[in-house]
Amino acid sequence: MLNRVRDNISRHASQAYDGFQKSSHDCASIVKAHWKELASKGHFKESAYAAALVLLLFSTVMTYMVRRRRLAKNATRPSTPTTPSLEKASSGSSTPRNQGREWGKWVPSDFQMPKPDPYPDWSIEHTKPLPYRPFRYGPKYNVTMGLRSIKHLDWIELDNHYPRYHADKARRIKERGNKCCRTAPEAYPAAVELLEELVEYLPARYPSLYKRTAAGIDNLWSGESFDIITRPLPEDPMQTCARLVQDDLAIMIEKPDSQYYLLAGAILLAGFWRLEDKIGMPLSEIHTSGDVPQFKEKLEKGMLNFFRRLKPEEMVARNNYFMQVDDDLAWSWSIGSEDSADVSWNTAEKNRAIEHHYFRSERQTLRRLPKSGGVVFTIRTYFLPITEIAEEDYVPGRLASAVRSWGDDVSRYKGKERYGDVLLEYLDKKHKEQVERGLDLSREDEVRAYPY
Repeated sequence: MLNRVRDNISRHASQAYDGFQKSSHDCASIVKAHWKELASKGHFKESAYAAALVLLLFSTVMTYMVRRRRLAKNATRPSTPTTPSLEKASSGSSTPRNQGREWGKWVPSDFQMPKPDPYPDWSIEHTKPLPYRPFRYGPKYNVTMGLRSIKHLDWIELDNHYPRYHADKARRIKERGNKCCRTAPEAYPAAVELLEELVEYLPARYPSLYKRTAAGIDNLWSGESFDIITRPLPEDPMQTCARLVQDDLAIMIEKPDSQYYLLAGAILLAGFWRLEDKIGMPLSEIHTSGDVPQFKEKLEKGMLNFFRRLKPEEMVARNNYFMQVDDDLAWSWSIGSEDSADVSWNTAEKNRAIEHHYFRSERQTLRRLPKSGGVVFTIRTYFLPITEIAEEDYVPGRLASAVRSWGDDVSRYKGKERYGDVLLEYLDKKHKEQVERGLDLSREDEVRAYPY
């Protein structure tokens, strides 16, 4: 009986929130209704307990909702992102459901990505990178996919770091070519589809940088022209895609065993991993071979379920972060040569000066291509000196708390033992300086909500 009362109260409380001014009347009505129900059956003692529970639950829910509304009103960016149901592991049978089609056989969708509006006031000289700072206060570090839904117009983010990324990619393609950009035959249609999607999206979103042409696309800044019609294409389509954006790119293809395989990629600025090590691997092996903490226990089922259920109409994003103790965006040489058989944090110099510490953060998007069914990763890396981001309000204190929250497995994965002492000493110092100059710590949620 009390459980039913509680469920009814939760439902009525949500309805009352839409008309907050009449909440007192709603509360009284709910209490009266359930009091009569119990009292009519002679349960007077239970009636008193139910009434008390009603008032307690209602006041708690309303207090929470009012606080969230106040925070949302004052926040300059979205609050903690929601996680789509797609991230959850399937319940019941361990056998994956194919949603009415054979595994490995995609039925083309007629979905077309909406034409985006131009990015407001975008400039290759003045548009700064978005300040992603995707770390949370401890004491607990939660291992999740951390997905959030995004709008299609936000698919690709370009900014005034574009010239550096463009130059680094061109150099890497020239020097390393096939080691960094590959497309398996079965993924070629998906790679061509991705190129076509970018050619439609980029001139609409960034008209001062790109122009759509009859044959393809022109880069107005670099003077490059790309022909996507002539066959055979002049280069691997993934390589051409890489030249157009600041992101690294990867395509996962579903096979008849229901698993998703990395079969196309342009991984030029990854820092810590190499396409040649991962190409052809299924999704799970990509992560287990890289010793991703708690993948089997907390991520694998939900991740596979997400891939299988992802629709072309949906687009999601996630962020992560790492530390690096050298200044190379493309490859972190401190963990070893890019051509070494084995690379690891064990080769990194311990406790380098803080000037050598860099904050490396990825903003990843995932979407399904409607024609081929391939799942596309875009991986945009943001790369800044720790000494720069530590000048931002609230960042050093929150980052120090986040680093201290890493468990042993996460610490090993992120190489904390090689830089932790120097990093935390510096962050603590910068946090103390901010507090002493009067920074109001209670206003952080209003000023910079996750993932900023």
